[in-house]
Amino acid sequence: MNNSPYFRQPASVQSVMLRVLLALLPGIAAYVWFFGAGILVQIALASITALAAEAAMLKLRGKPLMMFLGDGSALVTAWLIALTFPSIAPWWLTVLGTLLAIVVAKHLYGGLGQNPFNPAMVAFALMIVAYPLLMSQWPRVDATDFAVQWEAIFGNRQVLDAMTMATPLDALRTVLRDPEQRAMIGGVLGTKATFGNVGGKGWEWIAAGYFLGGLYLLQQRIITWHMPAAFLATLFVISGAFALHDPERFAGPGFQLFTGGAMLAAFFIVTDPVSGATTPKGKLIFAAGAAVLTWIIRTFGAYPDGIAFAVLLMNIAAPLIDMYTQPPVFGHKIKGDDPK
Repeated sequence: MNNSPYFRQPASVQSVMLRVLLALLPGIAAYVWFFGAGILVQIALASITALAAEAAMLKLRGKPLMMFLGDGSALVTAWLIALTFPSIAPWWLTVLGTLLAIVVAKHLYGGLGQNPFNPAMVAFALMIVAYPLLMSQWPRVDATDFAVQWEAIFGNRQVLDAMTMATPLDALRTVLRDPEQRAMIGGVLGTKATFGNVGGKGWEWIAAGYFLGGLYLLQQRIITWHMPAAFLATLFVISGAFALHDPERFAGPGFQLFTGGAMLAAFFIVTDPVSGATTPKGKLIFAAGAAVLTWIIRTFGAYPDGIAFAVLLMNIAAPLIDMYTQPPVFGHKIKGDDPK
């Protein structure tokens, strides 16, 4: 374009959501490679449930069905739910979590653009509180047989129990809290069945896939740099500081960033434009707060990965953060002054 005006064509909701789904594919591919195709079953279950629930709620609310059903927002929520739930969770757990996300966390607050809380994180938090045992059963890296995973998802409890293991975050937290084992970080991370070169075995490559997808979202200007940078930098600094202070008791930044849902949260969860802060400074504060709470819950809390609770707590604070970080009106140097 050689002549003004240089207006950008606004992106539609459908276009944005489709590119978010596309950005999740590298992480999903790594997930399938290391933990089997059970995750694809969970994504299908969550997607079908989300679209059915979305259609039912739109019908009840008298909204145009095809316009909202085709925008892709329900599918993004469904995929995030599937990726945060155990890939061999019973089918009904994924269906129930998705129904709660779409019906309660989204439509009871007014639908797309009105929800104060991230629907996928609401589903995760409710399910891990209600069914902590089922939400803690993750597959072993070598348990990738699709037929066995299918059997576990659709009801064979004995198969489910036989192919599970603790996640790296859970394993680390449990061993460090057991005084009889007198374990130190170095010895725990040397357990190659659970831990890889940087983070959890297999999980570090899944995190790398999410990182790659996040770079695509930045390149496409779907998200801005503020939240991913603030979340990852804060988690890096706080975990690095405590690891330097006591390297035998606190895991370092590499483990924190490439284990659990840190990369997924940095690029796909805290960046939710509806439930998060919207001002530039507010985005930095929101994401940094989520990172601090995540590290505190991981290190001292009852759950191995506290991202869902951290994000929901920051969702509560988002309106207040936005109110105190509003930039001055165009033509003013500071808020409330007279234009010069």
